[in-house]
Amino acid sequence: MDVRQLSTLVAVADHGTFSAAARALFTVQSNVSAHIARLEKELGVTLVDRQHGKLTDEGARVVERARRVLNEVDDIVADVASRDADISGQTRLGVIGTTARWLVPQMLGRLGTEHPGVRTVIQEGATSTLIPNVLSGHLNAALVHLPIDDPELVIEPLFAEDLFLLASSSHPLAAHETIPLRDLDQVPLLLPPMGSALRKVLERAAAAADITLRAQAEIDGVRLLASLAFDGFGAAVVPATAVPNWLTGAFRMISVPELPRRVVAFVRRRRPGPNAPTQATLEVLQALIAERGHLQAGVHPGTSAINPLRTD
Repeated sequence: MDVRQLSTLVAVADHGTFSAAARALFTVQSNVSAHIARLEKELGVTLVDRQHGKLTDEGARVVERARRVLNEVDDIVADVASRDADISGQTRLGVIGTTARWLVPQMLGRLGTEHPGVRTVIQEGATSTLIPNVLSGHLNAALVHLPIDDPELVIEPLFAEDLFLLASSSHPLAAHETIPLRDLDQVPLLLPPMGSALRKVLERAAAAADITLRAQAEIDGVRLLASLAFDGFGAAVVPATAVPNWLTGAFRMISVPELPRRVVAFVRRRRPGPNAPTQATLEVLQALIAERGHLQAGVHPGTSAINPLRTD
């Protein structure tokens, strides 16, 4: 078994056919067939169903591990190629959508200036989907919101942000500028799913206020929660970054003083340590947030904004 065989199998998985994989690898189809056949012989299983052009169950399992192996190889190359400030190689970064919208463009711009040799692959998703990809090695790191409790992860808080109740101007709650959390007892709200990081934060606040949050609907995705609130489907508790600075319209952001701030953090696997491009990306993010985070409404950079908050 060698890296070329694993790369070939992953290419077949990604592109669907031997011929498409050959084009992606800049080789000929006979080479792809030969690599797959050798790998199947060594493992003693069929990895690709030639009749239907799909991976077998065994092939899917091998591809999952092969991706991790190939990512580790890329990380080794990146570390060896990077010397002092001359950093090159790839980092695979997951980002929650609300943070991605305001921070990723600035991050990519500064990386391009300070570390032009760094190639960044961005995956947007919810915290619940990004964390497993970090643990599996498919992502080098991710920007997610806390609480996260996993001993295999290193967690570096970046900033805190306010939580608001968002409602269209036609919603009954839009008459308020501020509303106590106790007044939301049993009020139908658009909420994230039970077990999600944001829902845990909200349920803890509700328990402290001795109220019950009632879900009008459960939506896995903060930006979708905000969109539904904008459209008048219901009121939703969302972080400040769910509402871009430039956005105007018939909606109200209602303060709920008892709600804690949401903490966004950079998370990575404890072992192995981050490759050089990933570490450089973290340093760029920290610098940007320190310099420009205060320009984003509702965002509070700095340890003084984060340390007093419970994230466990």
